[in-house]
Formats: sequence, C-alpha cells, structure tokens
Amino acid sequence: MSMPLPEQPTGFTVGTFATYAEAQRAVDYLSDNQFPVEHVTIVGSDLRLVEKVTGRLSRGRVIYAAAISGTLWGFLFGAILTLFGQNVSIAVLPVTAAVGAVFGAITGALGYAATGGNRDFTSRTSVVATSYDVLCDPKFADDARQHLARLALAN
Repeated sequence: MSMPLPEQPTGFTVGTFATYAEAQRAVDYLSDNQFPVEHVTIVGSDLRLVEKVTGRLSRGRVIYAAAISGTLWGFLFGAILTLFGQNVSIAVLPVTAAVGAVFGAITGALGYAATGGNRDFTSRTSVVATSYDVLCDPKFADDARQHLARLALAN
C-alpha cells in the first residue's frame, strides 16, 4: 500500500491568525463546540527558516560534551559485556566508561579542530510561518465562521 501524494489544501478561509497557537486555539474552540473539525485544515503561509542561536561553542565545551557522551556509550558497552559475556566481572563498567570518555574527548577535539573555527555556536532551527489560515470545507465554512466570530467576541 503506497502513501497518498501530498496535495494543496482546499476550502474557504474561515480565519487568519498571526501564530500557530492562535490557529490551534480556534480549531480547538470549533471542536469544543461540536463542529466537525475533520473538515478543517491549518495552513501556514510564507514559511521561514529560523535559527535561534543558543550559545557559544568552545573547544572545552565540545570536549566535555563528547567525553560525557563517550562515558555513557562506554558504560552501555560495559553493561552489555557484563550481562552477556562469560566470566565478565561488574568491575569492567568503570573501565569501559573511562575508555569511552577518553575516546569521546579525543574524537570531540578532532571534530572541533576539523571545523577550523567555523560555526562556533550552538543553535536550534525551526520552520515558522508569517500567518496561519484555517480552511474549511465549503459546506461547513459559514458555520465555522459563525463559531469563530463568537470566539473573537469572547476575547
């Protein structure tokens, strides 16, 4: 069974909102009022890629994070050895964790050095729209508009 191909949304615009939260609230209001929300679609327009810079990235911070990650992987490897290996003592856990930390720190340092100082920051990326339209099947559009008008009056 193949997945259906994406299609352009259809319907009449029954509301336009500045944020996704507002559009979601409008659809939730329709749902709370027993409106058949399966005939509604939220469409974001004029999409933008937003990268929020969250901090500075330094060599020490990279090495520390990579060492922590390596420690966890080493500990996991040691736990698997302890559980499934023959004649393997639980004393192997600190050894594998330490080896993982060293390996992680080295690979983190090498990776940071390979960037040559480019992108010395951390960030989160998201896609946001400049506006959000709530579309509705034409058969239900007038009813949806009336519900949303009551929502607007309540605010």
